[in-house]
Amino acid sequence: KDEAAAAKGFEALAAAGDANGQCCLGLCFHNGWGVPKDVARAVELYRKAAAQGHAQGQCNLGFCYENGSGVTADLTEAVKLYSLAAAQGLARAQYFLGSCYFNGRGVEKHASEAARLFHLASAKGDIAALCNLGLCYRYGTGVAQDHARAVHYYQLSAARGFAEAQCCLGLCYERGTGVGKDQARAVDLYRAAASQGYAFAEYNLGVCYYNGTGVKQNVAEAIRYYTLAASRGYASAEFFLGVCHETGHGVDKDIDEAIRLYNRAAQQNHTRARESLARLTAVAGQGASEGK
Repeated sequence: KDEAAAAKGFEALAAAGDANGQCCLGLCFHNGWGVPKDVARAVELYRKAAAQGHAQGQCNLGFCYENGSGVTADLTEAVKLYSLAAAQGLARAQYFLGSCYFNGRGVEKHASEAARLFHLASAKGDIAALCNLGLCYRYGTGVAQDHARAVHYYQLSAARGFAEAQCCLGLCYERGTGVGKDQARAVDLYRAAASQGYAFAEYNLGVCYYNGTGVKQNVAEAIRYYTLAASRGYASAEFFLGVCHETGHGVDKDIDEAIRLYNRAAQQNHTRARESLARLTAVAGQGASEGK
């Protein structure tokens, strides 16, 4: 009821040409808040707000173009819109634009520009930008490599519940990179991220249970977390779950299931999965030939 009332209020503002009202009503239609979900209608409203120079409208419209939501995907247009909003100091746009430069989406890769934009957005507290800035320092991407600073930015983001940062910080604790080695702390961080459905953390937690790293060894729990990560298409989880099915470790031996899982991981160019798939299919083919 409150969402419907809010949407009605935004509708009145939007009808009067108020850019903020147009943007907010667009968000309502985009997410189905108080109105039936209609992404095309959201794009129309974002466009009206963006035409008036509304930074959040520009950013939201850019997001739609980047992801093909309610409009044909156009990465160049997304970068253009993010740039307009970022120039007005909008942290989320600075993060999105930084990600485009970081990954070379709609623009040539430019590591130092990505790091600069992540710095700007991080200064305003954007949790995703904080995490990505940590990645920059972890790998020396666009900045001088500094593991301690990477940990610092991961901690700021992880403390506010950002799953990717929790997982990255967990890796630092597991390996003792930029911080004292503490495998039990790593498990806690993986668990926090996994509880949000973050596949990489689910996989890492599975590895910890499988090997008894930072937690008592428990193959059944390892299988459970591998299965969760594999259900989200995480290639390494698909591979290791395939190994378990091939060997019968923690699950009933099932070569057909192993082949299915190896195939899924191989389709994502997982090298070991491709090798295992080739080996098993060759064996299966040989067996078929001998049976003739």
